[in-house]
Amino acid sequence: MGHFKQKEQPIFSTRAHVFQIDPNTKKNWVPTSKHAVTVSYFYDSTRNVYRIISLDGSKAIINSTITPNMTFTKTSQKFGQWADSRANTVYGLGFSSEHHLSKFAEKFQEFKEAARLAKEKSQEKMELTSTPSQESAGGDLQSPLTPESINGTDDERTPDVTQNSEPRVEPTQNALPFSHRIFFLFYFSSAISKHWEAELATLKGNNAKLTAALLESTANVKQWKQQLAAYQEEAERLHKRVTELECVSSQANAVHTHKTELNQTIQELEETLKMKEEEIERLKQEIDNARELQEQRDSLTQKLQEVEIRNKDLEGQLSDLEQRLEKSQNEQEAFRNNLKTLLEILDGKIFELTELRDNLAKLLECS
Repeated sequence: MGHFKQKEQPIFSTRAHVFQIDPNTKKNWVPTSKHAVTVSYFYDSTRNVYRIISLDGSKAIINSTITPNMTFTKTSQKFGQWADSRANTVYGLGFSSEHHLSKFAEKFQEFKEAARLAKEKSQEKMELTSTPSQESAGGDLQSPLTPESINGTDDERTPDVTQNSEPRVEPTQNALPFSHRIFFLFYFSSAISKHWEAELATLKGNNAKLTAALLESTANVKQWKQQLAAYQEEAERLHKRVTELECVSSQANAVHTHKTELNQTIQELEETLKMKEEEIERLKQEIDNARELQEQRDSLTQKLQEVEIRNKDLEGQLSDLEQRLEKSQNEQEAFRNNLKTLLEILDGKIFELTELRDNLAKLLECS
C-alpha cells in the first residue's frame, strides 16, 4: 500500500469496526477486523479521486473509490453501510456513537458531491478537447462515454414476522378439563425447549473458550517439544563432554569438580524436562475434557432437535383437538336448535289439542 501513501493524504479519519457482506449468503456480516481500526478518507490529487481506506496492520481491509452513484445508508444508530460494485462487495462500519456515524455520513456525502463535480469537469474538458477534431471531420458531435459501474446498496433483508392469532373459542363446562390438558401439554413442551436452548447457549460459550485455550495449548506444546528436544541434545552433549573429560584430563580434582557441575546441570535439565512432561500430560487431559464437552454439546443439540420435533407434534395435536372441540360445539349448537324447533312444534300440537278438547266439550254441552 506504499503507492497511495506517496500520492494521497488523509483528509478525515475516524475509528470503527469493519465488516463485509458474506459473498455466499449476501445477507450476513463478516467482521474483517478484530477491534476498532482507523478508517480514513484519502484524496488522490493526480487522479482527482476520493477513496476510503482502512488498514489492519499491513493489510488493507477497505480500499473503496467513491463514485457519484454510491450511497451511504444508516441502518441503525451506530451502523452504516455502502456498496462498492468495483470491489463486488458491501462494506459495513460499526461506530462507538451516533455522532461518529453522522460525521462519517456527512463526509461521505461531501466527498461524493466533490467526486460528481470532478467527473463533470473531466467530461467537459474531454468534450472541449474532442470538439475541434470532430468538427473538422464533419461528423456528429458526441461526448465521450466513460463506463461507470452501477452502485447501490443491497436490500436489507429483514425476516417478516407474522403472528397467527386465531379467535379463541370459550369452552363449555364439559370441555374445560380437556382444554386444561391441552394448555399443560403446550406449556410443558415450551418450558423444556427453553431449558435446552439455554443449556445449548452455555455450552457453545464454554466450547468457544475451550477451543481458544486448546489452540493456545497446542502451540505451547509444540514450543515445549522443541525446547525438550534442545534440552535432550544438550544433555547428550554434556554426557559426552563428561566422558571425554574423564578419559583425557589428568587432573582428577579439576575433572571431578567439572563433572560435579555438569551433573548438577544435567540434573537441573532433567527436572525441567520432567516439569515439561507433566505440563504436557496436563494439557492432554484438558484436550480430553474439551472433547468430552464437545460430545456433551452434540448430545444436547440432538436432544434439543428431538424436543423441537416433539413440540411440533404437540402443536399438531393441539390444532387437531381444537378442531374437534369446535366441531363438538357446532354439533351441540345444532342439537339445541333442533330441540328448540321440536319444542315449538310440540307447543303447537298441544295448543291444537287444547282447542280440539274445548270444541268437543262445547259439542257435548250443546247436545
